[in-house]
Amino acid sequence: MSEIKVGMVSLGCPKNQCDAELMMKKISGAGFRLVPEAGLADVVVINTCGFIQSAKEEAIEEIMEAISRKNDGINKKIIVTGCLAQRYPKQMDEEFPEIDGVLGLGCNDDIAQAIKDVLNDKRVIKESPLGRYNIEGDRLLSTMPHYAYLRIADGCDNRCSYCAIPYIRGGFRSRPSENIIKEARELAGRGVKELIVIAQDTTRYGEDLYKRLMLPELLDQLCEIDGIKWIRLLYCYPERMTDRLIDTIAKQEKVLPYIDIPIQHCNRDILRSMNRTGDEQTLWDLFAKLRNRIPGLVLRTTLITGFPGETEEQFVELAEFVNSVKFEHLGCFPYSEEDGTPAAEMENQVPQSEREHRSEIITEQQEIRAADFCGEQIGKTFETVVEGYDRYFEMYFGRSYMFAPEIDGMIYFKGKGLKTGEFVNVRITESVENNLIGEAI
Repeated sequence: MSEIKVGMVSLGCPKNQCDAELMMKKISGAGFRLVPEAGLADVVVINTCGFIQSAKEEAIEEIMEAISRKNDGINKKIIVTGCLAQRYPKQMDEEFPEIDGVLGLGCNDDIAQAIKDVLNDKRVIKESPLGRYNIEGDRLLSTMPHYAYLRIADGCDNRCSYCAIPYIRGGFRSRPSENIIKEARELAGRGVKELIVIAQDTTRYGEDLYKRLMLPELLDQLCEIDGIKWIRLLYCYPERMTDRLIDTIAKQEKVLPYIDIPIQHCNRDILRSMNRTGDEQTLWDLFAKLRNRIPGLVLRTTLITGFPGETEEQFVELAEFVNSVKFEHLGCFPYSEEDGTPAAEMENQVPQSEREHRSEIITEQQEIRAADFCGEQIGKTFETVVEGYDRYFEMYFGRSYMFAPEIDGMIYFKGKGLKTGEFVNVRITESVENNLIGEAI
């Protein structure tokens, strides 16, 4: 088996990346050789995302590229896994006869056997019951060695009217805290210094298993692990940002003052149509409280424009709100109609062109705010993790606490003899295209 090369292409969110890492461990353990590029592989595994239309289009494009390589004799076999395979197994089977295997999420543990089967010219189409998939086990990390995603739960019970996640991944499932702590200790032992805590809703952690919100206690336990330097929180739900959680973030030095809180909108009527709570005032109060109690806080959020029924006035309200809150990082997406969701059946669907136009307006405004934010950092010094060296610019690059991997900006800086994963102090001297420039001191 050692000469059989397998390439993993993982699309979408970090939760999906964790699934890919679980599968890669099983593939490697079965004696196959993992290669870094799909074009080098005998068997390519495409771990798809199916969350919104743009993600589905990206997955289809990746599948078509693999089919093209297969026709050229580069890839011999193609296996599709992930959310798209879970959601549309029959369509994958019928519309792409060139695909050799389709595995629903609950069949991820069978990936090594599926590879063996397709190499023996068996076509493998395996559907999976909703919510029956494994989120435990050893992973082969695909991130840089100094950071890793730590999945504490999966699935979702929030039932936002626009969201397909409950129909793909099922209900919310917390991992036992002892399993999470054990994994975190093992990651620290492998040199991981930054844990990025993820779930569909991290703030709901423990509600199902322990009948109470347990994220603050879990963070306290993670902070006791030697070797872990930074703990970063993604995907927090505004209604569950409790005083206890805020106090934990404020007092624990390892928990970074960086919080991702996707709000989607601020208008009360739109939020109710989304099956979400809150309104402009409650959100404003929350962010004011967070900034007051957590010094140096960096906020990231996500917005949806053009939700069914969104009027021009409601959009302006959203634009003015985000401009006043001044989120340091923001992603804005036009509403995507998803099969089977309540929002897809709503009246007053906003034309696609208007959804996109409104998203562009928010994004352009955010570029201005981001430039102002970066300009405010000039003259300050930040502890920064080294992530590489750019030979063209002859500068190192890395991240401070203000930047999450993959989604935020970078700090480029002068220095000598630095190693990837090393932490250094960098003084910011200028800002260029919303990236910070500085020098190691």
